[in-house]
Amino acid sequence: MPRAKAKKTPPAAPATALPASIEIDGKQIALSNLGKVLYPEAGFTKGQVIDYYLRIAPAMLPHLSNRPLTLKRYPNGVDEKFFYEKRCPKHRPDWVKTGQVWSRDNNAFLDYCLVDSRATMVWLGNLACLEMHTLLSRLPKVEVPTSMVFDLDPGPPADILDSIRVGIQMRDLLQKLGLQSFAKTSGSKGLHLWVPLNTATTFDRTKEFSHAMALLLERENPKEVTSVMRKELRHGKVLVDWSQNDNHKTTASAYTLRARAEPTVSTPVTWDELEAAFKKREPARIQFTTNQVLKRVEKHGDLFAPVLTLKQRLPKE
Repeated sequence: MPRAKAKKTPPAAPATALPASIEIDGKQIALSNLGKVLYPEAGFTKGQVIDYYLRIAPAMLPHLSNRPLTLKRYPNGVDEKFFYEKRCPKHRPDWVKTGQVWSRDNNAFLDYCLVDSRATMVWLGNLACLEMHTLLSRLPKVEVPTSMVFDLDPGPPADILDSIRVGIQMRDLLQKLGLQSFAKTSGSKGLHLWVPLNTATTFDRTKEFSHAMALLLERENPKEVTSVMRKELRHGKVLVDWSQNDNHKTTASAYTLRARAEPTVSTPVTWDELEAAFKKREPARIQFTTNQVLKRVEKHGDLFAPVLTLKQRLPKE
């Protein structure tokens, strides 16, 4: 797979390098509490969060474009309380775009934030929005998923190496059906498998198909895999979570920060990288923090770019 070239990215700047007010693409953004530590174990500040999102924007923005965004905010850092925010904050600048999505729970349309610019990403970082979670569809066709996803989540003592093993098995099953899949780390112990579609389909169809695939993998590997979320069934197994394929579920975007002890990132990886980590039993090979991700994008471009354009159709029933 050819890799897109990316502009060279300088190393992440310390928080003090950002001014109290910054102009980006003609938009003036007031910044606050830049020295506030949001990742205490790593000493990683709010200013560094903003700096990361500003620098990763060229690779990340295409994966956010026209996708209603749920904010996951940590105003006092990753060790303190957080909250999800579906409604785009009312105090947003007038240049922050929004899109309406019907909410069954609220019986009303909600105005979600839409991220289409570096300025919006910086504004979100200033809100201590560490994690960015999007729908699997784009506006205006909010009922049409552009991808099918699997979240491979290991139940202790299983770990990310077990997720890789199951991910490779799922990749091979999908290949037999003529479907390519792409992987990214969850930013923790899991692995996310994306099957780009970019063709006419429905969430009912992707949910049905993904459930069938999870059940098939479970039948073939009953001691290693479960398709059921119940905790008592997950001990030492990898949960193949197919339930994300729903029109109201959100999924962590490629390149989003995760709220862990270190500022880890949900990072696109190649199958060769995953196989090497599994073979050598070295999970650290596929665990990435912000500076590492910036260097990867500088070297390889966006490894997740095919997810945006590759057209595939699910097999007929």
